[in-house]
Amino acid sequence: MTPTNDAAGAHRVEFDPLTSPPAEGADVNLDMILDVPVTLAMEVGRTRISIRNLLQLNQGSVVELDRSAGEPLDVFVNGTLVAHGEVVVINERFGIRLTDVISPAERVRKLR
Repeated sequence: MTPTNDAAGAHRVEFDPLTSPPAEGADVNLDMILDVPVTLAMEVGRTRISIRNLLQLNQGSVVELDRSAGEPLDVFVNGTLVAHGEVVVINERFGIRLTDVISPAERVRKLR
């Protein structure tokens, strides 16, 4: 970036030319973003219910979801679908085994 003055005294700024993004497979230094926190969420399913039915829910209520038992869960990072997986239990704690990771190209395609 190089600032210069024009005849009216205003500053004109010239930016260096943009470089093309690194080629696929090229080494990219991601060290700057490795510690940025993101929200990881697993979704078992969804449903739509009226506020009347929502207010009637109590302990022991069952809410039917839009998925069948055994169907993969959706894995979201900051609200973006990135994978599908299945629930596992390890040392009495829930986890998820990723069964299908959405490629970056597929994620971009879904945005359109």
